[in-house]
Amino acid sequence: MPVIADTLDDALASITDGIMLAVPREVAGVPMEATRALIRRGTRRLHLVALPTSSLQADLLIGAGAIATLETSAVSLGELGPAPRFTAAILAGHLRMLDATCPALHAAFQAAEKGVPFMPLRGILGSDILRHRTDWRVIDNPFANDAFANGDPIVLLPAIRPDVALIHAPMADRAGNVWIGRQRELATMAHAAAKTVVTVEKIHDGDLLADPLLAAGTLPGFYVESIALAPNGCWPLGLPDHYPADLAHLVEYARLAATSEGFERYLEQYVYARRAA
Repeated sequence: MPVIADTLDDALASITDGIMLAVPREVAGVPMEATRALIRRGTRRLHLVALPTSSLQADLLIGAGAIATLETSAVSLGELGPAPRFTAAILAGHLRMLDATCPALHAAFQAAEKGVPFMPLRGILGSDILRHRTDWRVIDNPFANDAFANGDPIVLLPAIRPDVALIHAPMADRAGNVWIGRQRELATMAHAAAKTVVTVEKIHDGDLLADPLLAAGTLPGFYVESIALAPNGCWPLGLPDHYPADLAHLVEYARLAATSEGFERYLEQYVYARRAA
């Protein structure tokens, strides 16, 4: 049975140096309060997999020196421009980058979810990305018929099996069931990962799986390792259907993080000082 932790740090205990950590895209509920806690703990050498993209979360972790390898299809601040610490790390050669595409990452997680070693994908054939991903294999379709006399190539993607998936959700009940709503990729992440750590806006007193209106959007507790209460836990990013992003704060981040000195000031004010929104 999952543990509802007394503190956020207790819930994050399984996220240790050097593990593969999976996190969701911006519109799926990004665990930013947990991210700040990981930085305060001095977490290092993570292999971060963002399914399939990231923004502020990855940029913060990279700037704070927590990431050794990044696997994703994009890191950007969206309308606010490039992610500055990600860009600086790539240009300086301080980050091992495993470039991917959105469908490729989803397929690799689905392979782990299904317990198979790889997943075939056709859409990236002919892409330059194959030259940079030596762990992706192109083979001839073993089931090709006479219509493919000249071969029928297909890409095999190795399963991505994270040590921990870290997500934020609107609520969990006391049995550890987590309501993720429409964000079904969070279920795929939990199915694929060895452990799943969840922060939530609130603890629900009922049984989410017994509620006919909520059960379909609920991740069963047997996929969950630990849960921590973290109200407003996506700030300064938004939680869809619950609260919007803090645009003024994101503008300030983009301005400060443009330089390493400004980024350090940001960390001191908003991460190490444990400032809440």
